[in-house]
Amino acid sequence: MSLTDSTDSRSEKPVSILWGCELSSGRSSYTFQVPEEWHCEQQLVLRTICLGETARDEFHVVEVVAEDGDSRTPVPLATLKPSVLPTATLAGLELTPPVTFCLRAGSGPVYVSGQHVSMPTLSSDEEDEEEEEEEEEEAAEETPKKPPKGSSARKGSAAKKRKLEKEDELRNSLAPEDPLPSKGRGAGRGRKAPKK
Repeated sequence: MSLTDSTDSRSEKPVSILWGCELSSGRSSYTFQVPEEWHCEQQLVLRTICLGETARDEFHVVEVVAEDGDSRTPVPLATLKPSVLPTATLAGLELTPPVTFCLRAGSGPVYVSGQHVSMPTLSSDEEDEEEEEEEEEEAAEETPKKPPKGSSARKGSAAKKRKLEKEDELRNSLAPEDPLPSKGRGAGRGRKAPKK
């Protein structure tokens, strides 16, 4: 599947691609961009920054410049040193391209890795339709199903009453005419009565 293909956006899911770059004294900056003809929302989700095995025991400072209009303020992401902190985990840092990574100090190599996520964008009509569908689904889930009001519910309870009445009649007809002795001290338990 190509990211430039135009298909039904409801069937498309976000596409995640492993991404990485190397910063060193030979190439101290890297710019992550996507072509303008890709008609989907792009995100760069950073995961780790680590030093290469040939990195010298010095401080390596990596900074990021997110190009939002005219402002290009560099922000340090990590300061790494092989003997102290050779790897930094950046859990869930999401950036919108274009983004430039710079090796501010140190000679590298420093490896930046993450995921390039492409999410299909919806037109305003498709967004409206999707919101309506979600609202309908939520409304259907919220309304509880009620049992039908009709004679069938009444018939069931009347039938139960008749059945219980018949069972009571059977018990009464099978009951002996002499009632059982009342419970008391030793009465009815198979013990002999005490002598007086």
